[in-house]
Amino acid sequence: MIWKTPISLAQLNEFGIVNMMKHLAMEFTEIGEDFIVAKMPVDERTQQPLGLLHGGASVALAETLGSCAANLCLDPTKEYALGLEINANHIRSVRNGYVYGKTIPVNLGKRIQIWRIEIRDEEGKLVCESRITMAVMQV
Repeated sequence: MIWKTPISLAQLNEFGIVNMMKHLAMEFTEIGEDFIVAKMPVDERTQQPLGLLHGGASVALAETLGSCAANLCLDPTKEYALGLEINANHIRSVRNGYVYGKTIPVNLGKRIQIWRIEIRDEEGKLVCESRITMAVMQV
């Protein structure tokens, strides 16, 4: 397991009580040995004017997953991670239901972490692929 900070799904979801996670109705659904999964509805909160999943909502889900994962790999008494860069390739549109994001590490360096986030629809089709680069900072 890569996580230095043991955490439950309930604890992860508590982080979202008063921030963007709440506004976009994101919910963490799974923690594995080297991955985290969260879901987000495709509805009036996350759609653009044409009724499709807004690209910015996909990026918000990706950033949430990558940032949480990066910080769970660190000792919070000594360091924390901040986003440096994020990119996203929007591959397929979604009109309703849920999308599921899964983040896995690409590189867990001492100063830089890179995470890949795949967002899929309910049928498992790839909707968006994102990468986030995180800077590891000292407390």
